[in-house]
Amino acid sequence: MAFTDIITSQNAFEAFCEEIGKPSEMAANKVISYLDEQCVSFIQASPFLTMASSNKEGECDVTPRGDDRGFVHVIDEHHLFIPERPGNKRMDSAHNIIENPHVGLIFFIPGLGETLRVNGKAFICRDPSLLKACVAKGKTPHFGVLVRVNECYVHCAKAFLRSGLWKPETWAEKGERPSPARMLQAHVSVVQKSEQDIERSLQESYTKRLY
Repeated sequence: MAFTDIITSQNAFEAFCEEIGKPSEMAANKVISYLDEQCVSFIQASPFLTMASSNKEGECDVTPRGDDRGFVHVIDEHHLFIPERPGNKRMDSAHNIIENPHVGLIFFIPGLGETLRVNGKAFICRDPSLLKACVAKGKTPHFGVLVRVNECYVHCAKAFLRSGLWKPETWAEKGERPSPARMLQAHVSVVQKSEQDIERSLQESYTKRLY
């Protein structure tokens, strides 16, 4: 399929930006380089974040992280620590961080449209004192992601207002939602399991291997 009007040059992009227009004074000046009291309060109230990373070739990946509110440990105004809870052991983000330490985080608070974006440099960290501070359900994480903060800023709520993400009345009914078990069965051809077997395996991992 051929696509038209693809912007690939700097000159074309600059002309495109002129067409779009300049950001407001508030939007242009909202970025700070440290975690102030407002950012810390937001992080402490957040039970969920997404982390974007990329490898040395620039191939990108975004992964979710979630736990009780305040599960991310704010060390000081320039550092935070994200404990690694048990997952699928692919270690996608960790592999990327070793090759390219730059990450982007978005912190979410259910019911709030605005989010907090944090960009910085990440490190795989096994500091015993940090791991001890992030014990959950009696389990100590094997490692975590230490982030040295470079940028922080609030992102507006327009995406949430357009999507109705926090409005249950807009959610699809259970029978209308995609089946993750069916998707896995279609994608993982080397594993000969039924959709029902995969669903049972997923539910077992959700109930017995969260921590």
